[in-house]
Amino acid sequence: MKNKRHEAILEIISEQPVSTQEALMELLAERGIRTTQATLSRDIQQLSLVKHRDAAGEYRYILPPTSAAEKTIFEEAVLSVDYALNTIVLKCKAGMAQGTCAAIDSVEHQGVVGTIAGDDTIFILVRSEADAKNLSKQFRSELFPSGR
Repeated sequence: MKNKRHEAILEIISEQPVSTQEALMELLAERGIRTTQATLSRDIQQLSLVKHRDAAGEYRYILPPTSAAEKTIFEEAVLSVDYALNTIVLKCKAGMAQGTCAAIDSVEHQGVVGTIAGDDTIFILVRSEADAKNLSKQFRSELFPSGR
């Protein structure tokens, strides 16, 4: 349930501005996910969400513009990283690809043209095979320091 809730939170904040925990709780409830304020507060902390002022001057939850949150999500979700030509493929635990993909999209990696996620697989299209090789290597070194 926690993974499903985390994925839903990441999807919600990537789709629309959310400025309060109460609003986030309501949006989760609309998706059939009921939670308490204390649980949601822990989720926000575990996902490393921060409030950021947008162009309109309104505060909203976002993933931080560093790879810290991405790394945390990857460590929990990603099982393997591979690439072919200019496409990177991430295999994830079942149900975790979309939330992980939202984390990737929130960090503007060099050379990324776009991403697409299913239930347990993410495709990342990059501009060149060299970009795919470099980003795959970066993902592996950050996420699997033991060389997995």
